Amino acid sequence: MNEAVRAKDAGNAHGAAQAPYRILIVDDDPDMSAYLALLLRKEGMATEVAHDGESAITRVLTSPPDLVLLDVMMPGITGFDVCQQLKSDPETALLPVVLITALEDQDSRVRGIEAGADDFLSKPVNREELLARVKTLRRLHETRKELENRRLAAEVARKEAIRAAFSRYISPRLAERIIGGSGASEELFSSRPQRTTVVALFADLRGFTRLTERTEVSQVVAMLNQYFTILTEAAYQHDATIFNMAGDALLIGFNVPFAQEDAAMRAWLTAQEMVTRFAPVALEWEKAHGLATGVGIGICMGEAILGNVGSPHYTSYTIIGNTVNTAARLMQLAAPNEVLVCGEVQEEIRNAIADARIESRGDVTLRGRSEPIPVFAVRVPGT
Repeated sequence: MNEAVRAKDAGNAHGAAQAPYRILIVDDDPDMSAYLALLLRKEGMATEVAHDGESAITRVLTSPPDLVLLDVMMPGITGFDVCQQLKSDPETALLPVVLITALEDQDSRVRGIEAGADDFLSKPVNREELLARVKTLRRLHETRKELENRRLAAEVARKEAIRAAFSRYISPRLAERIIGGSGASEELFSSRPQRTTVVALFADLRGFTRLTERTEVSQVVAMLNQYFTILTEAAYQHDATIFNMAGDALLIGFNVPFAQEDAAMRAWLTAQEMVTRFAPVALEWEKAHGLATGVGIGICMGEAILGNVGSPHYTSYTIIGNTVNTAARLMQLAAPNEVLVCGEVQEEIRNAIADARIESRGDVTLRGRSEPIPVFAVRVPGT
C-alpha cells in the first residue's frame, strides 16, 4: 500500500468507524451460521457467511471484515490452518479471529493460541458470551486501527517534511532515494565531515550589478527569482545538489551525497542547460533594460570537504576546499555564456564527447594559488 493510500485511509478513519461493523462467520453447519448471524444482526452488526476455509480466505482477501468467527472442525482446511494463514499475512495479521470449537482439551486450546487466535468460544454458543467477546474485540480492534492510522499519518507527515526540506537542496529523484533508504535521511545531512571527490560548479550572472542600478527593486527580485529558477531546474534535471545561493551566484555539486560515476559529464550537461535555457531570457532583459547579460560558469573536479559548516546559530551543509575555490575562480574569469573547466573535467568531457568544442586557455595562475593550472573553455552548442 503506497503512502497516498495510507494517508487517505488515515484521513477517513472517522468515517470508517461509522460504517456497520462487519463480521465473517465461517462454519460448515448452515444452522449454526444462521443462528450466529441472527444474534449479531440484532445488535446492529453486518454479517457474511462462508461454509469452508478456502472461501473464507478468499472473502477476507477480497473484502476484509472487522472480525472473523471461525469454526475449528470443517471439511478441507481446518479453522486452525485458516487462522494461522490469516495471522501470517501482514495485510490480515491484525484482523481479530475468534475460534469456535467443541474441543475442550488443552492441546486444542494451545494449538489455537499458536495459530494466533484472539479468543475462543465453546459450542454450544452462549448468546451473552458471544456478544460480550465480540464487543470486547470490537473495541480492541477499533483502538488498534486508530493507533495504526495515527502512526501512518505521522509517518506520512514526517516523510513529507523530510521531502520538503531535502527538496531545497537536491533533485526530487535524490530526495525520494534518500527517503526510501533505511535510516539514510537521518544520516546523510548530519554525518561528520568527510573528505570526498566532488565536481563543483559555480554559476554567476554577468553584468547583473549594473542592471540593478537602473531597475526597480521589485523587478530585481523577480528577475533573480526567474534566473535562479532556470538554474535550479537545470541542476535538478541532472541530479545535482544545491549548496549555496549568494547574490546572483550559485554553487552546486555532483558525486554528493550519492556517488555518480559520470559526475563531470553531469556538471557539463547542467552548465549547457543553464546557458541554453537562460539565453532567451537574457535577450528579453536586454530589450527591456538595454544591457547585455549572460551566465558565466566554472567547473572543477577534485577532493573537497563535505559537512555542516557554521556556528551554533546558523549551519550550512556545504563543500569547501581548493576544488571549490578553483571552480569559483574559473567562474570569475568566464565571459557571459562561457564555461571554463579545469584539466580533469576537460578530459572527462573529451573522452565522452568526440566532437566537443574545447579550447585551451593555457596555464593560468588563479587568485589564491601559487602554481598555474591548465584552463579550458568548452563551447555550448548554439553559442
